[in-house]
Amino acid sequence: MALDRFGRPIHYLRLSLTDHCNLRCVYCMPEDMTFRPQDALMQDDEILRLVRLFSGIGFDKIRLTGGEPTIRARVTELVREIAATPGIRSVTMTTNGILLGKLAADLAAAGLKRVNISLDTLDPQKFRRLTRWGRLEEVMEGIRAAEEAGLTPIKINAVVVRGYNETDVVDLAALTREYPWQVRFIEMMPFGGATEFQLQQTIRAEEIRARIEARLGPLQPVDGGRLDGEARLYRLPGARGEIGLIASVSQPFCASCTRARLTADGVLRMCLLREKEIDLLTPLRRGATDETLRRLILEAIWQKPWGHGLAAGEIPVNRVMSEIGG
Repeated sequence: MALDRFGRPIHYLRLSLTDHCNLRCVYCMPEDMTFRPQDALMQDDEILRLVRLFSGIGFDKIRLTGGEPTIRARVTELVREIAATPGIRSVTMTTNGILLGKLAADLAAAGLKRVNISLDTLDPQKFRRLTRWGRLEEVMEGIRAAEEAGLTPIKINAVVVRGYNETDVVDLAALTREYPWQVRFIEMMPFGGATEFQLQQTIRAEEIRARIEARLGPLQPVDGGRLDGEARLYRLPGARGEIGLIASVSQPFCASCTRARLTADGVLRMCLLREKEIDLLTPLRRGATDETLRRLILEAIWQKPWGHGLAAGEIPVNRVMSEIGG
């Protein structure tokens, strides 16, 4: 397994299949977003070659992201081939859920293990305002289809935005009383494109927790409050599911980070909130050998930064979120 210079084992690849999306969420991109042309993005054979290289140095977990990964052509076949790659033990996906009603069963049959579904509110009008284009009922249909297909446990991701959905955290948290889901509330992070908006509208995890407890009662820490990936988990008394708080801004979890990100245009990014990137697609297309590409990946892993610089006012502006992958 590849180690960075701080001794962290890096084995989890967040692989963006496209920067395109069928929504225009206010915290992610402008409504008139211009996407990269298809020939500037990794093709299927290029993705699979890089997946094999990452697997060969110890990566065993892949999360497919976007943009919106389900809008990529041949996504089911691509999932099947990634899942069949020797050494890859888990393929999951982060999705807005809009197309899961049609795709969930096929994705599960292809080898997808689980999905994280973005859902910031249960109010149809607020959902439309946050996503600009979305319909809440399509996401709920997608969640049901994912459960029926066995893409469980379901994780719901809610980015909390002041002035948009901070009061909705209570209804979302209450879902865990009835459903065995993990509902995760995420602090909005500042990126290029909507930085000023993000800085002004961020709500910290402690406020989210206080809002939930004021209405639903005390949250009981799960597993002694230790991190589960990037989330600290809690449970409402008698609830079937769990509540997660992801405090990327106020309580960074950089010390336990095991992730690398590969953007849809073939650029390796070792920290979501740092601008440094390593282009893999250009040398690949110019005929680089597997060994050359392998050395580029290992050098990038070794140089992975300790963490982000938000506390010092360092905000990444070279890409918006959809261009990196969630």
